[in-house]
Amino acid sequence: MRRIFKSPILQLFTAVTLAGTATSSSATDAVNDRDQQQQTSENTMQQHPYVGMWVTDDGRVRHELLPNGRYDEARGSRESAYRGRYDVTGSHIEYWDDTGFTADGDFVDGDTLHHGGMVLRRR
Repeated sequence: MRRIFKSPILQLFTAVTLAGTATSSSATDAVNDRDQQQQTSENTMQQHPYVGMWVTDDGRVRHELLPNGRYDEARGSRESAYRGRYDVTGSHIEYWDDTGFTADGDFVDGDTLHHGGMVLRRR
């Protein structure tokens, strides 16, 4: 048995295997930390009063602000025309579309959102 561990090839294999295990553990920790930070961010997003459906008076544009910090926007007959994340600070909202487009708006009261020249109302 001693002769096997004296083999340079086996020693190299053992060293690489142990290093890989340590790296995998670090990578797993990093993923877990990222998931925890995202969950904390999502929990924070749930604490504003604007979650729900916001619609233009003609019904053409519909924003659904989800409690997890994501939004889903429909335009006319096109459901989920735009999707992305959002962040609310006070009465101001910032949008980041999944394609990279950004936009913003302001809640002028608890039931009215001004966004991109449009007026959306809570439904």
